[in-house]
Amino acid sequence: MAEIWTIGKILKWTEEYFQKYNIENPRLDAEVLLGYVLNKERIFLYVHFDQPLDSEELAKFKECIKKRAMKMPVAYITGVREFMGLDFKVTEATLIPRPDTEILVETAMERLGKIAGNEAGTGKCFADLGTGSGAICLSILNYMKEIEAVTVDISPKAIAVAKENAEKFAVSDRIEFLEGDFLKPLENKGKFTAILSNPPYIPKQDILGLESDVKDFEPMGALDGGIDGLDFYRQLLVKSANYIEDGGFLAIEIGINQSQAILEMAKRNLMWGKVEVIKDLAGIDRCVVLWKK
Repeated sequence: MAEIWTIGKILKWTEEYFQKYNIENPRLDAEVLLGYVLNKERIFLYVHFDQPLDSEELAKFKECIKKRAMKMPVAYITGVREFMGLDFKVTEATLIPRPDTEILVETAMERLGKIAGNEAGTGKCFADLGTGSGAICLSILNYMKEIEAVTVDISPKAIAVAKENAEKFAVSDRIEFLEGDFLKPLENKGKFTAILSNPPYIPKQDILGLESDVKDFEPMGALDGGIDGLDFYRQLLVKSANYIEDGGFLAIEIGINQSQAILEMAKRNLMWGKVEVIKDLAGIDRCVVLWKK
């Protein structure tokens, strides 16, 4: 007689199995993956602890377990990552959106609304560089119904994912997707109220020290910021002001201990006026906002 695997039993087994492979959140990952397989919310698992899994569900869940044990991120297994209250499609062509990046989004939304004189950001257009899944720009478009965006990524596969997300959130009519290297595709697009970016900022020598979930699966081009992690900031702080309206701003996410170097760069460029440093909930400098004079 075949062994019966209930939801409760398989979750307990998976949690212990993941612990052997040093998975950081073994119980949570087990629940998320099983919810994905069953197409149910996690609360369903608690209410139906004694429900048995059929053979097809078991086979699909075992494949998920194997992938996670190999350190593939949960988001790449399920194909979804929640960000700003929205479920974004993600693939291995896109960086997985992090909660820290929500600070950049919230910072940009607040300032775009103030410039427009209303929360909707009426009539304003911003650019998003290195869009990936579209998490930054599409979140803003979802919550600010009168604003438009132009977004750039060097990866056609990432752009394809972002386009799918734009359609999902019904904002495709307010966004233009450009393929190319950072600022170059914006050359004939006029000037923007703001430019936003979460660029690659990890120093090259630190890449090998990252968790396997990150260094072995996420796109290296979205991680590697050069020798000191500041390569993309040098481009942005020197060139991006030419693409921003007077009184507009550049908002960028930064890595740990990078704010001072970026502030020094800003001082050397006379096109920047006021500079803001935004901290995360742990008190770490997370975003820098530079205002165009």
